[in-house]
Amino acid sequence: MQVLGRGASCKLGQSASLRAMPIAHLALPSPLRHGFDYRLPAGVHELPPGVRVRAPFGRREVIGWLLHEAAESDVPAAKMRAVLEIIDSEPALNAELWQLALWAARYYQHPIGDALTQMVPALIRQGEPLRATLESCWRLTARGLALSEDGLSRAPKQLAALQLLSAHPQGLSETTCRALQIAREALKALSEKGLAECFQPEHAAKAPTPAWPALGLAQAELRLNAEQAVAFDALRKAEDGFRVWLLQGVTGSGKTEVYLQHIAQVLRSGRQVLVLVPEIGLTPQTVARFQARFRCPVLALHSGLSDRERMQVWRQAREGLAGIVIGTRSAVFTPLARPGLIVIDEEHDLSFKQQEGFRYHGRDVAIRRAQLENIPIVLGSATPSLETLANVHAGRYQRLELKLRAGGAKAPLVRCVDLRGQILTDGLCTAAREAMTETLARGEQVLVFLNRRGFAPVMLCHACGWQAGCDRCDAKPTLHRAPMRLQCHHCGSERPPPMHCPDCGSSDLRPAGVGTERLADALSQHFANTPVYRVDRDSTRRKGSFDVLMNAIAKPEAAVLVGTQMLAKGHHFPNVTLVVIPNCDGGLFSADFRGPERLAQQLVQVSGRAGRAEKPGRVLIQTHQPDHPLLQQLFSQGYDACAQTLLNERQLMGLPPAASMALLRAEAPQDSAPQELLSDVAHWLREDEPLVQAWGPMPAPMARKAGMHRWHLLLKTTERKPLHLALSRVVAWLEASPEARRVRWSIDIDPQELS
Repeated sequence: MQVLGRGASCKLGQSASLRAMPIAHLALPSPLRHGFDYRLPAGVHELPPGVRVRAPFGRREVIGWLLHEAAESDVPAAKMRAVLEIIDSEPALNAELWQLALWAARYYQHPIGDALTQMVPALIRQGEPLRATLESCWRLTARGLALSEDGLSRAPKQLAALQLLSAHPQGLSETTCRALQIAREALKALSEKGLAECFQPEHAAKAPTPAWPALGLAQAELRLNAEQAVAFDALRKAEDGFRVWLLQGVTGSGKTEVYLQHIAQVLRSGRQVLVLVPEIGLTPQTVARFQARFRCPVLALHSGLSDRERMQVWRQAREGLAGIVIGTRSAVFTPLARPGLIVIDEEHDLSFKQQEGFRYHGRDVAIRRAQLENIPIVLGSATPSLETLANVHAGRYQRLELKLRAGGAKAPLVRCVDLRGQILTDGLCTAAREAMTETLARGEQVLVFLNRRGFAPVMLCHACGWQAGCDRCDAKPTLHRAPMRLQCHHCGSERPPPMHCPDCGSSDLRPAGVGTERLADALSQHFANTPVYRVDRDSTRRKGSFDVLMNAIAKPEAAVLVGTQMLAKGHHFPNVTLVVIPNCDGGLFSADFRGPERLAQQLVQVSGRAGRAEKPGRVLIQTHQPDHPLLQQLFSQGYDACAQTLLNERQLMGLPPAASMALLRAEAPQDSAPQELLSDVAHWLREDEPLVQAWGPMPAPMARKAGMHRWHLLLKTTERKPLHLALSRVVAWLEASPEARRVRWSIDIDPQELS
């Protein structure tokens, strides 16, 4: 294998000295992993790394980033193109985030230009200014400053606005006023009375003094129990600087209240807080809870926002106007003027791992960011990942435990129902239906967890056994009934279901298996007088539909909730006292070595939705394997014991976290091309890299997807450094190899799924 060094925008080997000319080494939005050399405009030099520039690239113009200035280049002077525009006078990312970007691109073996592009909002990478134009501000007049509060005793909204403005005589921007829930009508009323005025500031401070330290809390803190108090005191008394805390608490133990009280401490010091949650569905309720507690701007950043909204939140966080930023995975790159704390809620969740393109892990990037910014980070979970637990055992992370439910609530009673020999109706046994009937009769709610969308997973012919398949994937399309269609959940293709069997011509085509749509329909008929709410990706597709469902579920009345994993993550359902899991057997025999870990986490998380406060909870798990060791240990000894057993197994087998792993994927329309390419890589690794084990190549678990034939090569080492050194050489060879141009390949560092 020939290994090439870092390239420029021409073939290697060409060179020409350009010492008299300032040269910019740029990162451009390109799949190529090297930088590109351009001439800087005359008189421009000593630009800081990270400023945006506009440059010609092929037949188009693109916006890139200055990596550094160079004294010479391998690109001939006659072929070197010039930078068209220097967009910024300052870097878009501060020094710590710039280092984070370079580290993340290097660690995840991803092109730096594309990594930087994905770290900022779309409008920023299209050239919008880093700073917003100056907006109007509000402040009290001399008359307003002298007014006694008694003068507005009959106008509570005006009084609240006057109190906030009096604490900030320099004024508050309109954005901050909205974030602090100061009604615009109240401001106008104060203005009409000559008590306040709207003005245009002359300039924007680079990092304005935050408004929130002197404001106090909008809502009183809850009283902590003994365990919560110990955890909070440990966080409060810890020395400043980088430290990783694991706050491990059973579901309902009050982890969020510990977060909130620790965040209040950080806000009082004038610093900002970044909170990451795994799902967009959790963001609104988390934001609402934080806004109810804190008198500071609490902003959300997630994929559900428009490009303009994302840029506005990004700017406000960067300029220090936001006290708390709450977001999903990509929010980990949000700039903060005064970072003070990072919180990762449900740190074990698979959603924190990006599965396409820039395949970073939001939790791990957040930990590296906290290290670079020298601030603490808190990881919260009832079921921590094995990687996190291994770091706790190694002494790299410190664990704080909450073993009791808040308010004295008891853990739910878990029962495994043996399905062997039983008759199932729409996937539910008689015992489950009877338990649901009893629960609903008491006016309580039932949650049925089924992680399978649609009406039925398969459509088949009852006469000959034919099964509908996807034309582009090695998968069965799911039957949906609203509207009626066969949809492949892997490639997205859709088509109407056939009227007759293509093999035998029979019209007796039937759905096989149960999805959330079918189960919800069946339960609606069985419990005709009880509302049944289906919560999955299909039922929450429209904007605002998820909030509507959550508001309906919050009503204190009998109801049945049918849903996928969207219902299992961090939601508080005070009236749910029974959880039914129709089938857990798939995870017991998963081909992925992480399958048992995922199943244990999922069962504990879903079970935790049953019973809060004074209402005891029950959990029924239907299984054909009631004596399976994982289920027995999980529900008799708890998650920690189960996780320790899995850690011991991983250690014996040399699997993560006891080893480092990377997955090299290759796909092409022809089956032979990816196999041959990965065979060459595997052969070279076995010859030249003895510290790297190469498993494969082998067909992917789904060998054909979206018309592409897919192959995998799994790489493993006992230490991280040899793996990354070998991969850097592999990447250089792949980028220079003519054979690699016939396939689409990617590298997944620390893969969380082997699909």
